[in-house]
Amino acid sequence: MSHTLGIRQAQKQKTRQALLDAALELLEEQSLSSLGLREVTRAVGVAPTAFYRHFRSTADLGVALVEEALGSLHLMIGETVSAADDSSERIARAVDLIDRHVRTYPAHVRFIARERHGGVQPVRTAISDQLARFAEEVKVELAEHPESEGWSDSDLLMLSGLYVDQMLMTASLFLEALEGPEEERDRVARVASRQMLLISTGRRHWLG
Repeated sequence: MSHTLGIRQAQKQKTRQALLDAALELLEEQSLSSLGLREVTRAVGVAPTAFYRHFRSTADLGVALVEEALGSLHLMIGETVSAADDSSERIARAVDLIDRHVRTYPAHVRFIARERHGGVQPVRTAISDQLARFAEEVKVELAEHPESEGWSDSDLLMLSGLYVDQMLMTASLFLEALEGPEEERDRVARVASRQMLLISTGRRHWLG
């Protein structure tokens, strides 16, 4: 009996993931507000009623996509902040990490970039909540740096927000340059490195 339940659960999870994957592919060409559940179920090859066994609405599916897309960013953001010191070499490695993430997960990055200010409020809220969580995580990591001695909690949170915003902006620029010439990606990398260096320089001289 438990074996049968296990098979059913695995099949259910497989169908749910197929719906997410199909939606993400369809969202390459449109916004979530214009996506119909019948489009998604047709792409997967299941009846429209099957959609409601996994999601309450397309907005609910969008929130699940936010969790999937931004969940893949946790490691990248932690490693990027760890590299965000005064060393040009470390900053270059951080920027390269963002570039490689965009190359690996372009559809996820495009979805977040589009829906962060899109027309589906639950999704906007989910993105905002996730970014606030990232800022808190970055703040905890920054607090471990010797340069943060004497910083207030609010100032550390402000700094962490700058790093998170910078990473998102850099990811968006790399996404725009994804199909362009190598020279454009090099330009994005140079500008991003200078911007991160500027944040690091300001951090050293911040008096509160």
